[in-house]
Amino acid sequence: MKTNGEMDMCTGPILKKVIVFSVPLMLTGVLQLLYNAADIIVVGQYTGKEALAAVGSTASLINLLINVFMGLSVGTSVAVAQQYGAGDHRAVGDTVHTSIALALVCGVGVGLIGVLLAEPLLSWMGSPREVLAPSALYMRIYFVGMPVNMLYTFGSAILRAVGDTRRPLIFLSVAGVVNVVLNLVFVIVFHMGVAGVALATIIAQAISAVLVVRSLMQRPTSIRYEPRRTRMERAALKQIFRVGLPAGLQGSLFSISNVLIQSSINSLGSVVMAGAAASANLEGFVYTSMNSIYQACLTFVGQNRGARQFRRVRRTLWVCLGVVFGVGVAMGGLFTLFAPQLISIYNTNPEVIRQGALRMTVICSTYFLCGLMEVSVGQLRGLGYSMLPMVSTLTGVCGFRILWVYTVFPLFPTLVTLSWSYSVSWLITFLFQIVTYAVIQRNMPREDERLPAAACAARSA
Repeated sequence: MKTNGEMDMCTGPILKKVIVFSVPLMLTGVLQLLYNAADIIVVGQYTGKEALAAVGSTASLINLLINVFMGLSVGTSVAVAQQYGAGDHRAVGDTVHTSIALALVCGVGVGLIGVLLAEPLLSWMGSPREVLAPSALYMRIYFVGMPVNMLYTFGSAILRAVGDTRRPLIFLSVAGVVNVVLNLVFVIVFHMGVAGVALATIIAQAISAVLVVRSLMQRPTSIRYEPRRTRMERAALKQIFRVGLPAGLQGSLFSISNVLIQSSINSLGSVVMAGAAASANLEGFVYTSMNSIYQACLTFVGQNRGARQFRRVRRTLWVCLGVVFGVGVAMGGLFTLFAPQLISIYNTNPEVIRQGALRMTVICSTYFLCGLMEVSVGQLRGLGYSMLPMVSTLTGVCGFRILWVYTVFPLFPTLVTLSWSYSVSWLITFLFQIVTYAVIQRNMPREDERLPAAACAARSA
């Protein structure tokens, strides 16, 4: 362990360090979800079920538009982790400054796309007339804040790559308090509805972005950010795109299946939409907890791959699979048990509660399968493979869900039917990923190629 929040992942007990790395990241993810939860709860309780449906139903479309760019931050994390593990200070510096430049360009680009195409895309998804206008307004305001969203995302990816998950947690805690306070002020005091919660969100995101960039500027190590050096270096950009572009394309194509499912949910009416929106937000708390283990696997494997510690690379996978299984079963079971009570926090309409609880019972009871799938993807990406997990995920998740929507759902057009498409697709994809890793690891060296101290000493220089 290091001062300044960075972590040596190449020596010491893997399980303990995975937990130390993951817990702050888990709490950070929970705080990020509280942004959207605060939005949904405030509009659901003070504005009505139509506003709840409007805010909640935009999530899949927003993810569709931003996932390519968010995937590039995965490329940043893997590149920095491998370079840091190898002790290559110059390459780390180039990647940091290239990533910040890329974040600004991506933020402006996707922001313009979201603002201009919000209403046509929502219409294409079949949003009901009473939901369309507020949904489009929420999306337009949200996408205006996309540059600061991207800055925080890429900056946090850099910090995670060197093991610092504590500072992003602190920054998001500050922003989260601001978000909740502004939600209440804009909606209850100024009666701004969905516009108020969207504005509160982007103000909070701007605060978190400023804090993370400021932290990078103050670092004494190779990840220090100097604004005058902000530019795209060809070699760094190539390495980011090698892992990040397939990850981003996977995320966006993954979202196409979710948009298709959301369109099917929209066809069931605003009450089902509201129940599904509340359920999806709650499910996110389980997902983000498991996703922190994915991030740990990605980063630990990346650093140890850079340091040529292949035995630790293998052990990391099995440790992370065990941890994510435990987290998924425990949290998924808890959310399943208290589903009606949790849904009622968002809206008190009995039918909204019933529909939301039906979805949660299916999703949360099987969510550990999603965690296993995510960790296996993290192992492959940490090793530098991104095309293989992309292909297997697109086949097992996107292809299967699209097939389900067009074959099974028309026979049994209910929210429960749609919910089962998630569970089955997670299992299929996890099996694909494990088989893929089994093939890849045969070609990995059986022994470490140099002592851990060789790389770790270089990083502390």
